[in-house]
Amino acid sequence: MAVQRVLITGSAGLVGGLMRLRLRRDGRILRLLDLAEQPPAEPGEAVELVHASVTDPAATAAACAGVDAVIHLGGHSRETSWEQILDVNIHGTRTVLEAARAAGVPRVVLASSNHAVGFRRTDEAGASGLPADSTARPDTYYGVSKAAVEALGSLYHARFGMDVIVVRIGSCFPSPVDLGPRGLATWLSPDDAARLFEACLAAPSPGYRVIWGVSDNTRRIYSLAEAEALGYTSLDDAESFADLIDAPAPTGPAAHYVGGPFVTIPLGEPDPL
Repeated sequence: MAVQRVLITGSAGLVGGLMRLRLRRDGRILRLLDLAEQPPAEPGEAVELVHASVTDPAATAAACAGVDAVIHLGGHSRETSWEQILDVNIHGTRTVLEAARAAGVPRVVLASSNHAVGFRRTDEAGASGLPADSTARPDTYYGVSKAAVEALGSLYHARFGMDVIVVRIGSCFPSPVDLGPRGLATWLSPDDAARLFEACLAAPSPGYRVIWGVSDNTRRIYSLAEAEALGYTSLDDAESFADLIDAPAPTGPAAHYVGGPFVTIPLGEPDPL
């Protein structure tokens, strides 16, 4: 059986750490790239640790060598300065895609965010949910960077034939409790995230796709049709945590826009949320 090697960037982050535990498979090696320190391999764990930044072209090129697919999670995951967003999220994504192209990597999965469409109104969703390919309406510099990530993925598919799947992640945390009421709509459980990434890795010839990364939450406003077309099946629902959430429901703009409180935080300042 051929061994599959998957590069995960941002593997020391929250989602990356959750996926390290869940994407391990017989016949698969996880190559884990992050500038932060990472736990050493456990006995029998098939991982290759790479200490590097996604903004380093030489290191990223070396990390892409011999890889069958890339899951690009690296980058700032909250609002921060324009200079940092531009360097790490936008330039870093272009660096990863170019390294993957040069190495002949056939498939890249890009982590986007609901904040790429944060200024879309929640009442746009309709009965089937907000379509995954709704055009960008970012709510922050961070949201702008995710819209740019999506555009770069489209470019590299159209120019070079690379399969690129963009996952607009809602909120991927161990539970939605600390997210407040909004998390009951946006939550992507870690186990569902692994199921979703497995579907992205396995789907035959997906081309360029944009899908939502959320669980099948009772209160979700996002369409799952696009992800389900790739083979994803959600088994979790944030509603099972509803009784544990005692924070008040959002009011004002945060209640009416997909981006929630991100639509009002100061641009370019690390958010306190």
